[in-house]
Amino acid sequence: MTRRPALRPALLRSAFLRPAVLRRDLAASLVVFLVALPLCVGIAVASGAPAELGLVTGIVGGLVAGVLPGSSLQVSGPAAGLTVLVHQAVTDHGLPALGVVVLAAGLLQTAMGALRLGRWFRAVSVSVVHGMLAGIGLVLVAGQLYPMLGAQGHGNGPADLAGLPALAAATAGSPQALTTAAVGGGTLLLLLVWPRLPYRVRTAVPGPLAAVAAATAVTVLAGVDTPRVEVRGLLEAVRPPGLSDLAGLAEAGLLGTAVAFALVASAESLFCAAAVDRLHDGPRTHYDRELVAQGVGNTVCGLLGALPMTAVIVRSAANVQAGARTRASRVLHGCWLLLFAALLPGALGVIPLAALAAVLVHAGAKLVPVSTLPPLWRAHRGEAVVLLATAVAVVAANLLEGVLLGLLLAVLKSAWEISHLQVEVVDPAPAADGRGEGGADGPDVLAPDVLGTDVLGTGAPVLVRLSGNATFLRLPRLLAALEALPQDRPATLDTSGLRHLDHACRTALEDWTARHGGQGLHGGEGAEQVRVPA
Repeated sequence: MTRRPALRPALLRSAFLRPAVLRRDLAASLVVFLVALPLCVGIAVASGAPAELGLVTGIVGGLVAGVLPGSSLQVSGPAAGLTVLVHQAVTDHGLPALGVVVLAAGLLQTAMGALRLGRWFRAVSVSVVHGMLAGIGLVLVAGQLYPMLGAQGHGNGPADLAGLPALAAATAGSPQALTTAAVGGGTLLLLLVWPRLPYRVRTAVPGPLAAVAAATAVTVLAGVDTPRVEVRGLLEAVRPPGLSDLAGLAEAGLLGTAVAFALVASAESLFCAAAVDRLHDGPRTHYDRELVAQGVGNTVCGLLGALPMTAVIVRSAANVQAGARTRASRVLHGCWLLLFAALLPGALGVIPLAALAAVLVHAGAKLVPVSTLPPLWRAHRGEAVVLLATAVAVVAANLLEGVLLGLLLAVLKSAWEISHLQVEVVDPAPAADGRGEGGADGPDVLAPDVLGTDVLGTGAPVLVRLSGNATFLRLPRLLAALEALPQDRPATLDTSGLRHLDHACRTALEDWTARHGGQGLHGGEGAEQVRVPA
């Protein structure tokens, strides 16, 4: 059977012009638009920014990042994973500084992509990633429960979590809050049951769109008085950073925030790319080019004073599942966002804030790996500890510090696991029960923690056999084993089984042999037998 040749790049590019492909991309773009619309608005509001800025970021994600090479099917826009970081930046530095931070982050991303650093983001521990997402999810859920119940949050993860009992008590005593809670709770309930509906129903309309549309229809038809989204025109919301704003990058705090934006947005985009590649059999993502595309998109967002953008898995998965074939679908979704925001901005003003908050609570809860954590704890306890520590640090401190702590713990865990050292002591002398080298059980093999002069006896030389990786992490155990050897008998130190002997352990072994009158260690690592006389 003759194998079909691979399609040439020119033929792949011509797929844009095929009517069948265009029809599928057009249909997919409408689905992505319907999913992206409530998420763009809800993420902006949750970030402490005007709703229009979320739409601006979604438009840039489609029209700018969408046309650039890298990944063909993943969709970019404002992400729930950056909500906590954006809210903290707006709170600490003010909304005018947001554009400067996003601009600097975009330029940094572009530079990293040009330097071919995109592939290195794949070297991050999965436990750190899941811990980061879990921490973001917890902070997002805690923060969005307040607008979902008609209250004002504290803007701080620990404070929001600590204030939940008071929030519940205040909601129970306020008819207005109970009404808003009913709207948010109904939206959340519909989101939970939507995946259990018949296949044709749940695939025809995305869950977030159906939930927000139902909540909006009920509140409008019933005349429910509840807080709603405040929307102005796009041009009024766009505020390019000025020279005074750019001067703020000289501050360490603002520059550190820009670096955090760049690293987290890059990691989230490239992790999303890896996930999207598993959903389709089309062209694979070129990570360096995708990082450049994300950087250019964020640079444009920064120049417009908008929110940062990343590739987002919810919209990307919807794009793939809707049958998209080329990047035309994500470009068209940006066109629909632009037309809707320009021609029908007042339509957004009827959406209840509680409904959007419920969508984000649902999205944040899915970031917490509740079902996968127990099996991970049983199979890989160290990885589970890294995940939990990263999540707690993200909630207690901030996203950047939490991720750095997780990376540090992952490195230490890996260093500890690869530094296995086996210390085996073989004593051929007769033991207390009369058995020795010629006994039925052969030579005694004693663990270092049970060594002692009384046990080893006197006379015959003792063999100490080292195998594995001798690093400074195992130095205390190695020295304890050597110091437990009797001083009145010769010893043979066999290091031929060592795969690695670092400088600290080599120095310690040389010092020990010198103190006992031995000849020291010579030659290559892991190839010597050193005889130490009594």
